[in-house]
Amino acid sequence: MPVSAGYVSKEAATNLWRNRLMTVAAILTVAVSLALVGSSLLLKQGASKATVQWQNGVQAIVWVKPSAGATLTTSIGTELHQSPYIKSCIYRSQAYDYNEAKTLLPTDELDATSQSDYPSSYRCVLNDPSQASQVYQQFTGKAGVASVKYPGQQIKTMESVIRILQWVFLSVAVVLLLSASVLILNTIRMAIFARRREVSVMKLVGATNWFIRLPFMAEGLIQGLAGAGVAVVVVLALYFGIGLDTTKTAANQGSIIAQMSLGGWEVAGTCILVAVVGVVVGVVGSAFAVRRFLDV
Repeated sequence: MPVSAGYVSKEAATNLWRNRLMTVAAILTVAVSLALVGSSLLLKQGASKATVQWQNGVQAIVWVKPSAGATLTTSIGTELHQSPYIKSCIYRSQAYDYNEAKTLLPTDELDATSQSDYPSSYRCVLNDPSQASQVYQQFTGKAGVASVKYPGQQIKTMESVIRILQWVFLSVAVVLLLSASVLILNTIRMAIFARRREVSVMKLVGATNWFIRLPFMAEGLIQGLAGAGVAVVVVLALYFGIGLDTTKTAANQGSIIAQMSLGGWEVAGTCILVAVVGVVVGVVGSAFAVRRFLDV
């Protein structure tokens, strides 16, 4: 028995209108689920981007003894630039560090010292913040090196927090996705149950499995797509509402929201993914409901 697009759309529309309260409830519930999925994915992307920004800013500081000559200081800098753990280094002279100390130290402590008492330094950005301890071990105790400083505990804490957040976002997305699938499955199951006699008659007169399945799958597709549409609106509202569209500037570079800012293509990708997931969940859930509960 051939299946026409007109028949499928008409039957799907009739069923959706016949059970309009249940349809609205299903669409809204799917919308909430997918909105949370989309929001979780959006925030996960923002957290990942903030992580990269944070990693690029982590520094290890190698302090050079004031007594180290120019040759030894240059040798330390050359070794730093050749280290596989280091992305880049900036040299700061004794005069620079002395002027920096003027803004940090009390006047009485500053008066008791002179520029020659302050070490010069190399401020190094690492390829991987977790490798800061290797830099510490490599340069501590070397000739001309006064000390090596790096935010060791802060690195461990930040990495742990980011890892936990990413797993939480992923877990929430998976759980809500499964919830949306079950919801659509149950909605289609109830619709099938309400039309069980009609389906039995269709089978008796020779209707094929796909002739019976397609209208129900179309219902699931419409519900999933409609719910996804509402979810996309919520995701965009979140994106613009909390300022993830903020352009990072020198004035706001310390803001966590600015560090989490996402480009238009990134949020568009998230919205497209939400729409695709809504369609897939609707179609697969309804197809499984027909197969599992009607054995057609």
